[in-house]
Amino acid sequence: MDMKIISKSEKETQKAGRELAMRLKPGDTVALYGDLGAGKTAFVRGMAEGLGVTDMVTSPTFTIVNEYSGSVPLFHFDMYRLSSAQELFDIGWEDYQDRGGICAVEWSENVDSAFDKDTIRVSITPIDGNTRLIEIEQ
Repeated sequence: MDMKIISKSEKETQKAGRELAMRLKPGDTVALYGDLGAGKTAFVRGMAEGLGVTDMVTSPTFTIVNEYSGSVPLFHFDMYRLSSAQELFDIGWEDYQDRGGICAVEWSENVDSAFDKDTIRVSITPIDGNTRLIEIEQ
């Protein structure tokens, strides 16, 4: 499922996340890559919509993980403050993976070795202004 999407707004970035969420199954992991302000949280907000989450989705920068209830639970991680995959395992990464939800991980480059071959990788690259290149690889 390799895809390239050009997004011209935050709303389109959310739409891309929502469309991906509709193809996910319990236990999937989505690793997000991109610089500060690239649109990772907007993409996860769209994923949450696609999973039926009605809560406000915010970046879990200080809490490391936010949990949301929907048709499938969404576990939204922010690895910005972590420096290794070991720190992710220390906070119970495997337990989250075993809970039958979807794990969405921002700042995945900081913990890349924690992901297995089935991880869906989403890279968001700003082109100019509000335009983003979203690349989805599985």
